[in-house]
Amino acid sequence: MKLIIINGPNLNLLGKREPEIYGSATFEDYFAELQLQYSEIQLYYYQSNIEGEIINKLHEVGFDFDGIILNAAAYTHTSVGIGDAVKAITTSVIEVHISNVHAREDFRHTSFIAPNAKGVIAGFGLQSYELAIQSFLI
Repeated sequence: MKLIIINGPNLNLLGKREPEIYGSATFEDYFAELQLQYSEIQLYYYQSNIEGEIINKLHEVGFDFDGIILNAAAYTHTSVGIGDAVKAITTSVIEVHISNVHAREDFRHTSFIAPNAKGVIAGFGLQSYELAIQSFLI
């Protein structure tokens, strides 16, 4: 099985940015743990702060991979383009959020990804990514 985690803007700052919301672990350290825990899976990781690069990555992997775990971060709530890219590809996408977006500002309650995603996981901290991996294994 081949899965990719795609993270959007500001998630490169995990471990530094608002640790009360996002925790103190870097994503790179967490990803290394996931690779060890799920060694039977080809697990890849990509992060970009640039909307078009995220769209390009979805196009690149969206027909070959077995699953995409997408945390588009703020672009979730603003990017019609990323939503359209998810709709255009054949690989299933799980939308993931570290925080519970529904307990935050009103603008975060709308997702341009969710209507075309296999599912949405939010509010479980970094464990949200593991839950998404597990959803592809069942």
